[in-house]
Amino acid sequence: MRAFLALVALTLLPAGALAQTPAEAAPLRVTLQEALDRAEAESHRLAELRAREGAAGAAVESSRAAERPLLAVLAGYQRTNHVDEFGFFQQDGSFRLIYPDIPDNWRARLDMQWPIYTAGRADALERAARAERSAAANELENARADLRLETTRAFWALVTATESVRVMQAAVERVESQLRDVRARFEAGFLPPNDVLTVESRLSQQRTALLQAENIRDAARAELARLIGAPLDAALEADAVLAPDPASSVEADVQAALEQRADRRAVEDRVRASEARIDAARAGKRPMISLAGGFDYARPNPRIFPRQDRFEDSWDVGVNVSWTLWDAGRTASAVAEARLATEAARARLADFDSRIALEIRQRQLDLTSARAQVETANAAVAAATEARRVVEARVRAGVATTTELLDAQVDQLQAELDRTRALAAVKLAEAQLARALGR
Repeated sequence: MRAFLALVALTLLPAGALAQTPAEAAPLRVTLQEALDRAEAESHRLAELRAREGAAGAAVESSRAAERPLLAVLAGYQRTNHVDEFGFFQQDGSFRLIYPDIPDNWRARLDMQWPIYTAGRADALERAARAERSAAANELENARADLRLETTRAFWALVTATESVRVMQAAVERVESQLRDVRARFEAGFLPPNDVLTVESRLSQQRTALLQAENIRDAARAELARLIGAPLDAALEADAVLAPDPASSVEADVQAALEQRADRRAVEDRVRASEARIDAARAGKRPMISLAGGFDYARPNPRIFPRQDRFEDSWDVGVNVSWTLWDAGRTASAVAEARLATEAARARLADFDSRIALEIRQRQLDLTSARAQVETANAAVAAATEARRVVEARVRAGVATTTELLDAQVDQLQAELDRTRALAAVKLAEAQLARALGR
């Protein structure tokens, strides 16, 4: 009965349901821009830096709040030991109690503290927090640029590997076709058996090279899938064609790069933050003034004389001045630490500026070299294709050997692979130059 029900269920299924398997699922085609957008949306590194930027913004708000009044509500209960009551008899014979025995003490206070002068410390800390927030934002932008470059590299690596697989498959098909022709001619008695063995050996080599190319393609596909948040075994296909494009002009302006590079702006922000911390540390040697006040509601209220076992209210307002005359070198140490941190940040900035021009020059040379290699590779492919055609004609005429044809095919294959790598190198060199320019 179960077998009959299963047969009925299979019969009712759509025709394509059985043929559709996970391995045969439609491939996911992505363009370079789609890959960049998905990589930015799925990046855990960017999520971490966004959180750090948010934390830096919260630190700015915390620094601002330090300059505002602080209002607090205090409440407490205290049990004391019994004491001898103190008082005296008045002229009318009554007894006036001055200090009663009140072991239960209750107190509630509304307290206010307002720093009205901090010798610039609060302002300096706020400037430092603002600079840190700006540095966090620039670090986020720098990480985003690094991610774009990494995704671009992975995308074109997949395109290159896919093109290499296509070339290797075409080479295998050519050798297989040649093997069928050689076998037919051998069976007809026109060729010795060693020609067949030579072609079979070359076919085995090409199939091995094809397997290696497929492995490289699958590794590149997994790397791109990781970056865009897709499953590692997803059937990704890069929606791009490796073709010689018109040489795009990328203007390299070192001064513009110094202004556009987010990582350099982050270092500048660190310098400003360190300078602000120097001012904040120096403020420790100056007096601080704060306004204080409060409202008490206590039982007994120690400010009311004589003490009475009932709730009484009182208030106070005052100005406090605090001036540390000697702190055993704490302020001097804090100033020295902040000054050295500033010097380190400035040295890092100077080192960055000294390297940026060299980096841009290297990326320009890489792009120029890659474009020149494309032109050379195109000429090599044309020459190798013509050479193979001539050798094929000579083989059909019987004046060339199979080995010469195989060598011509290998030369054409190598030329096509070199052109593929050169075209991808141009794309990658352009992306690296744009990254060096801070674009």
